[in-house]
Amino acid sequence: MDGICTLANDRVYDQLIALLNSIEAIYGTQMPVCIYPYDDETTEIAAEIARRPHVQLYDHQESIKQWDEFVRRVWDTHPTAKAHWQKISEDKYFRVGTHRRFCAFDGPFDRFVYMDADTLLMSSLDAVFQQLNHYDWVVHDFQYKDLSHVYNVNSPKLKELFAKEKLQTEIFCSGFYAAKKGLFTAENREIILDKLAQGEAEVLYDMAPDQTVLNYMIMRLGISNYNFARSLSNQEKTGCCVTSPHFEVRDNILYDKGNRLTYIHYIGLRSALFRQVCAGENLDFPYRDVFLHYRYLHEPSQRPQFTTKPKVIETYPSLGKRILKKLGLTV
Repeated sequence: MDGICTLANDRVYDQLIALLNSIEAIYGTQMPVCIYPYDDETTEIAAEIARRPHVQLYDHQESIKQWDEFVRRVWDTHPTAKAHWQKISEDKYFRVGTHRRFCAFDGPFDRFVYMDADTLLMSSLDAVFQQLNHYDWVVHDFQYKDLSHVYNVNSPKLKELFAKEKLQTEIFCSGFYAAKKGLFTAENREIILDKLAQGEAEVLYDMAPDQTVLNYMIMRLGISNYNFARSLSNQEKTGCCVTSPHFEVRDNILYDKGNRLTYIHYIGLRSALFRQVCAGENLDFPYRDVFLHYRYLHEPSQRPQFTTKPKVIETYPSLGKRILKKLGLTV
């Protein structure tokens, strides 16, 4: 069975509803969706999906516990991560809930597309699932242009582990990917932990914890992968990030030079911003009307009505800076 999954809690409620509605706009209720809980704050989510029989909130506690433990063991091997995190957070492990997306590897779907809660689906995923007939990992993004958000580029071991070509072409963003159930077996996980404990953990980038771990596992285990952003022709490929100001909006679908996007990722925008706008604050951000359309797709009368000029708090340059700050970089 094919499906779509995401990661959420009540803090991203408005974004989650928009994502679910965007999926329904493409598939109706025929595409099953599984939500993996970031933490225990899921009361609002649970109430909402009770009205959506094709959507489930993952509650396999043994699976959740297993992946939580795996992730802690991963970061226990890192030479500096926990000391770094203690300077910026009270938690021993940084954003540990973000790794719960890994539960999809033993979740309800044989094949799945994972989408971050701050994304919207713009097109059918048929082509993505089709590539899973040939590859075990499929992505569609341009992260390969920026290695620094995936690995610790200052680690001498990085180039010892992975060929330069792989580091330039095979890295990916963890906000959207397609994969298969059972991809990471218990044996493979132990192999990963053993390699990390032997000193390879230093290559992990501790400010994007789930992203760096996924990239490391895919590359270290030699899992076959495909990236639409690298494989499509220049005439066919599209962007996917809210930082691209040139997308054209047609009937609440985004196009890049005439080509329909697969998805749009509102990366770098605080979840509080979406809550504020949905509460009626007239704050602007890129492609705001597209987001609001899907957020209120089934209840248009509840959509905030703005009659004055919005307050611009996220310009493209500042958004870029926010993304770098979110990823632990300075500008």
